[in-house]
Formats: sequence, C-alpha cells, structure tokens
Amino acid sequence: MNVSPLVVAAPVAVVFAALGAAKILALPPMRVRATHLGFSITAYRAIGTLEIAGAIGVLVGVAAPVIGGVAGAGLLLLLVGALVAHLRNGDSPRHLGPAVVAGLLVAAYLIVLSGATP
Repeated sequence: MNVSPLVVAAPVAVVFAALGAAKILALPPMRVRATHLGFSITAYRAIGTLEIAGAIGVLVGVAAPVIGGVAGAGLLLLLVGALVAHLRNGDSPRHLGPAVVAGLLVAAYLIVLSGATP
C-alpha cells in the first residue's frame, strides 16, 4: 500500500507550525517551558522559527522530496535537542512523550517520502 507523502506531511506541518507559532508569540505556556529548560525567550523564539521553517519544508517536500528530506532531518535534530534538554532537567517520561511522538511522526514522513518518486 502506497501512502501519499501529503497524508503524513500535513499533520507534521500542522504540529510544527502550531508549536513554532506558540514559541514565536511567546505564549505563557511557552514562556514557562523556555524558563524550565533554561532557554531565553529569544532563543525559544528562534527554535519556533526553525519549527515553522521545517513545517514549510515538509509541505514543499511533497513536490520536492529533497527539500522535504532536509526539512524532516532538521526537525528530527530539533527533537533530539528537545529530548536532551528534558533529560538534562530530569523531566519525567510525561514531558518526553510529545517529543518522542513528534519524532515518530517525522520519521514516518521521512519513510513515506523516501518511497516517493520525483
């Protein structure tokens, strides 16, 4: 069964666009998370900008798989950074869960994308 990259790209893009926008807008929950993880609001906004860029790249990747692959890899690196930050702070598995789930979603996107023909 072939799955269209768009089917997986859409949820990835929605998740990262929403998270990125919340970080850029410095919504109160994001301010709390930034402080907890030891990031300045400015640094957290930069992470949000990268998340939005990744979301756009994932959508572009439906038509240009190389761009999608680079965007997906970048999002995975951000998620590894998130896991490291949470582990460094001794956070519980509950705090690690969203990054793990998002990572699995991005991995699924990359797997589907790798089977796509240009």
